[in-house]
Amino acid sequence: MSWRRGDEMFMTLIDTHAHLDQLEDLDGALENAARAGVSGIVAVSMDLDSCRKNLDIKKSRQRPVIHLGMGIHPSETGKDDYQQCLQFAREHAGELKAIGEIGLDFWYKGMKKDEAKRNEQREVFRAFLCLAKELDLPAIIHSRGAWRECLELVRETCVSRAVFHWYSGPLDVLDDILFGGYYVSASPSLAYSPQSREAMERAPVERTLIETDCPVYYGNKETGEGFRSEPKDVFKTLKAYCGLKRMDEGKALEILNRNAKEFFRIDS
Repeated sequence: MSWRRGDEMFMTLIDTHAHLDQLEDLDGALENAARAGVSGIVAVSMDLDSCRKNLDIKKSRQRPVIHLGMGIHPSETGKDDYQQCLQFAREHAGELKAIGEIGLDFWYKGMKKDEAKRNEQREVFRAFLCLAKELDLPAIIHSRGAWRECLELVRETCVSRAVFHWYSGPLDVLDDILFGGYYVSASPSLAYSPQSREAMERAPVERTLIETDCPVYYGNKETGEGFRSEPKDVFKTLKAYCGLKRMDEGKALEILNRNAKEFFRIDS
């Protein structure tokens, strides 16, 4: 996908996972994104408050195009009335492209020893997977320390479209994710993370999305270099991906954009 400015042709790209409500300088970040060639951003939510904020962002911005995901992140399951968030998502179903970010994360402090907290995450995750099924929307899944269980719950609830975002889990689970027709995504960590690189080496480009997960800070411990991400940095993910897969950037961009548009049912 490309656009023309004067006599120059620019590549455009979709950031498939960004926390826009958490950016300190939202206006600046969106201007930077548009200038870099980001044509669309999937704004994921963490809780009811971020669902409301992202909806307001979508209504107030025209470029890049904002696509909404609503849900409750596993870190927030004990802080919010998820039934209110479910209802809010239903009320705005026509404006949604996804349910997310939702999932399980058993790596949080104390989680492995607290079955009640794990069950709380499971209850909320299942509820939002059922909503994704009900609304025929894809699920954007956060999975850490619970990769196999996340996949099993996706299967159990018969969700047909799901992306396991920033995947860095076991390869046997990755194989089953791909066999099930689901997607995985890569972040800028692909430039240095062995787990991310191993997963992306194995996953075919046809089942891959790329993202920033901004405003995550990406720091390379070996070099000491790092940066606070924003949507424009999806091009850093693209560059790292193409280096790893030995792909031409134009060809990879074409496929990855097509994947994003088909997965989220984004019109051209």
